[in-house]
Amino acid sequence: MNKTEFIEKYAVARQNTNSAKWDGLKSQFGQDDLLPLWVADTEFKAPQAVIDAMQARISHGAFGYSFAPDSYYHAYINWQKERYGIEVHQEWMRLGPGVVNALATLVQTLTQENDAVMVLQPVYYPFMNVIENNHRKLVVSELQVDDQANYSFNYQDIETKIKENHVKLLILCSPHNPVGRVWDEAELEQLLALCQANQVWVISDEIHHDLIVGDKPFVSALSIADGRYRDIMVMVDAPSKTFNLAALNNCHVVIPNPQLRDHFDQQVAKEVLPAGSLLGHVAGQAAYEEGAEWLDNMLAVIKDNFDYVKDQLTQVFPEIKVSPLQGTYLMWVDLSALVVPEDIEVFMKQKAKLAVDFGDWFGQGGQGHIRINLATTPANIEKAVRALIVALQDWQK
Repeated sequence: MNKTEFIEKYAVARQNTNSAKWDGLKSQFGQDDLLPLWVADTEFKAPQAVIDAMQARISHGAFGYSFAPDSYYHAYINWQKERYGIEVHQEWMRLGPGVVNALATLVQTLTQENDAVMVLQPVYYPFMNVIENNHRKLVVSELQVDDQANYSFNYQDIETKIKENHVKLLILCSPHNPVGRVWDEAELEQLLALCQANQVWVISDEIHHDLIVGDKPFVSALSIADGRYRDIMVMVDAPSKTFNLAALNNCHVVIPNPQLRDHFDQQVAKEVLPAGSLLGHVAGQAAYEEGAEWLDNMLAVIKDNFDYVKDQLTQVFPEIKVSPLQGTYLMWVDLSALVVPEDIEVFMKQKAKLAVDFGDWFGQGGQGHIRINLATTPANIEKAVRALIVALQDWQK
């Protein structure tokens, strides 16, 4: 299958399917006449092997209590090893209904009320919600950004704020949503060593790790320095972003430290949390066993979409800054040279007629930016770019 065949086979209209992205516009943006490029899911059907496996399971007709079979764990472990060289053992794994749910449980497991928890902004906004809704103190270290919109860790600021605030936990996004960075091994080792030296737990959210569109390979925090930092960390991920399975409620919590696993299990018992879902396990196993070609084609579409948007926008407006997309399917665009930050929302909704994630949702460092979801058809991307360019041209008059 090539990219064109992939689009013809898997592209799907999602209006009137109770899609949060398409049918939830009115509740989120106050209007429903926008082209949706916001929620991080895709306009592509899941791999055919996933659909076939789910239909086969549904045809059985009984949906009683179930658990994930060993074959599910084996499929995931093999995927991680073969594609990324990541070592995972079944006994390290716990399953849950979703990564954000897992983050909430882990915050409760690793910290007490009023403890300080750090994030590196701009970053996925549910991180902040999980921290503050669980009555922890939010501590922010801003990522550094250069003139070419490349982001990096500010180690001095991180260390200073860890010590000043007695930070107990750092939540890392790797690859980083929304700025598109794939952190390299040296960067991660310096960060993890800093946390280890200051007795800070680390949660590494790696849900986007299959979505590598640049030349930089993904390195899991589990693999840094041959696993030297595994005792201070937990890794979370899921098949949901990779294969468009978010509604099936299934994620992985990988905890190499046995004492920490025990504490996590005790917290899960208090919350009576489900270990994923039956169809989530069926879909995930099929995806890991037979979804590689599907994923490679979707990544090709995403890369082409990114190149198209960047080229079109910057040719007309060289002032626009676009962060290099190394990982995720989320494009981070700085419009602040053309639209003042306080006008971004009105401009995008009223003039461009596009539903995007606004940069300030991700923290103060995101002001003046928008996040564009590229995991859609080239036709949608072309329509969006035309609308954005015309709106910017009109805005300058």
